[in-house]
Amino acid sequence: MEITFYKYQGTGNDFVMIDDRSEAFDVSNLELVSKLCNRKFGIGADGLILIRNHPDYDFEMIYFNADGSQSMCGNGARCAVAFSAFLGIVTFKTHFLAIDGAHDAVIKDGLVQLLMGDVSGIESKEQDYFVNTGSPHHIRLVGAVSDYPVYAEGKEVRYSSSYAPGGANVNFVEAISDDELFVRTYERGVENETLSCGTGVTAAALVYGKDLPAAEIKINTLGGKLSVKFTSKPSGGFTDIWLIGPAEQVFSGTIKL
Repeated sequence: MEITFYKYQGTGNDFVMIDDRSEAFDVSNLELVSKLCNRKFGIGADGLILIRNHPDYDFEMIYFNADGSQSMCGNGARCAVAFSAFLGIVTFKTHFLAIDGAHDAVIKDGLVQLLMGDVSGIESKEQDYFVNTGSPHHIRLVGAVSDYPVYAEGKEVRYSSSYAPGGANVNFVEAISDDELFVRTYERGVENETLSCGTGVTAAALVYGKDLPAAEIKINTLGGKLSVKFTSKPSGGFTDIWLIGPAEQVFSGTIKL
């Protein structure tokens, strides 16, 4: 068996992309997903994305974390939009389906702007916060995040009893200015720090800007720069949440199994 794949990255969050409009990929074969994402014995990636046809949408994105688990992935969705444009499925605008529902996206000035789902609110967790932006995220505001023990602290929170059995992603956030953050993330499903996390930086921006009626927050990650725009609801939730950043094809090839 031979699989044709494309490798994409969005601010260092990298994905194996497969045009699966023929539905030849066995989505129940989670061992294969993990093998393809393995950086030693496969292609190597934080996740794997299948693009499939859907009767009601431009396309459907089926996303797997590197361990075969599934969730919404913001950077992955932005890469899926860029890949679908490369395949000729969409042009500069799209309406597509992901695991958490329908999304809109726009490709403009070399960036992919992704409309995230509305968020009902933010939950306090002692000194920290919890937000679900399509994936569960624990947010901790810290100083000097560059020197913070992200792996050790992130792993402890991710596997804590309060998030059992599914766990949560863990984001460590430093305020750089009134409208700029530096975010580092321990991602469940990868079980390590990633260079960027789209749903994570979105959650961090909402926590930081929760008292503003509307905001655009600039985000620095280890893998590059993103921005998040949103509008706060009087009820405490958020709407019109846009995750904006680059999504680039790195290489393509085939792998024999």
